[in-house]
Amino acid sequence: MENLRRYNPVAFLRQVRQELKRVEWPTREKTVKLTILVIAASVAVGAYIGGLDAVFTYLLTYLVK
Repeated sequence: MENLRRYNPVAFLRQVRQELKRVEWPTREKTVKLTILVIAASVAVGAYIGGLDAVFTYLLTYLVK
């Protein structure tokens, strides 16, 4: 209960603002490059999982027949 009495929302928001000033935000170029990297990695993982799914589906179909 004592922690709730010490909580000051205004002080918290000031601290948040101070911390956000210290953040080193990425440049637009870096953001674009990392976004493309994430999309490419997602497509690669999706293709890999899709390929495994197709192989296992084929094998299961072959075994069941």
